[in-house]
Formats: sequence, structure tokens, C-alpha cells
Amino acid sequence: MATIIQKPGLPEIKDNTEVKSFLNKRGIEYDHWPVPSASNPLTDKLTLVDDEKEALLKNLDNRFETLKEKEGYQSRDLIVLHPQVPGLNEMLAKFDKVHYHTDDEVRYIVDGSGIFGFALSGEKFLVRVEKDDFISVPKNTNHWFTLDENKRIKAVRYFQDMSGWVPNYVEETTALV
Repeated sequence: MATIIQKPGLPEIKDNTEVKSFLNKRGIEYDHWPVPSASNPLTDKLTLVDDEKEALLKNLDNRFETLKEKEGYQSRDLIVLHPQVPGLNEMLAKFDKVHYHTDDEVRYIVDGSGIFGFALSGEKFLVRVEKDDFISVPKNTNHWFTLDENKRIKAVRYFQDMSGWVPNYVEETTALV
């Protein structure tokens, strides 16, 4: 389940209902979708070949169908990151600075964990996401992303239009002060 990390002096938020409420008040959709246990042989593996990625995506197609119908999503893929991925640090460097996209950034975490940071109307906070977490960052929302100390995540990425997923950087620090 996700955890909200606020600026020093404010408590972390760990209760699922409170996390959802906190994020929804800020326009960020959050939900907790248990990954089907039939997917565990694939989610538990460090690396996946293309056929295994496609098999995992098929196991999760009910979520994709719902999002296609409800939100008009057209495509999805599976990103698999771990310490042995060549160029991992360079890849992560594209997203660890404050930026926004012209399309929603929608992720369903099916293994591992990571950290989204947000800079909204003078407020900054982090959201630590892990397996079973679904998060939708609205288009034009200032945010950043990084992996946590485990440097491992598998996430389904949902797209309405791939062209809107280019990061547009803004002059803003990621410090929670």
C-alpha cells in the first residue's frame, strides 16, 4: 500500500483510505488493485523476456479493459526495472527532476516499489508506491519519479497517446521543505 511522505514535521500517511483521500483532494487518482496470484510466477522474477511480459499483461487485461472503457486508454506496456538493466541510472535521470506531461501518467505497480514526488501549489510531498498500487497523475501536474533503495519495479503503463508522455522540465527543486 502507498505511503504519503510529507515535509519534515508532518506525519506519514499509511492508511489506505487516508492515502486515497489525500491524493484525491489533490486531483491524483489512487487505488489498490491486488495483482492476481496467478501472476506471481512472473512478478516474482527479476527479468522477463517479451513473451513473459505479454503473458503478464494478459493476466491483467481486466484492468486495461476497464480503463479503455472508462478513460479511453488505447495502449499499455510493461516496464521492468532492476539493478542489472543497462543504463538504468541514465534512464532514471530523465524522470528524477520536476517535470510534467501533456497526457496523464497512469501506472499499475505489479512488483517492486518506487517514489513519485509532487510539487502542487506550493505543497511538496512524496508517494511511495508498491505492488498492487494504481496511480494516475493528471496531465500538466508537476512531479518526479525515482526508484527506492531496492531499485526494482514492474509497472503497467497505460497510454491514451504516446506523444503526450515526453517530460517537460520545470525549474523546481525536489526538496520537501
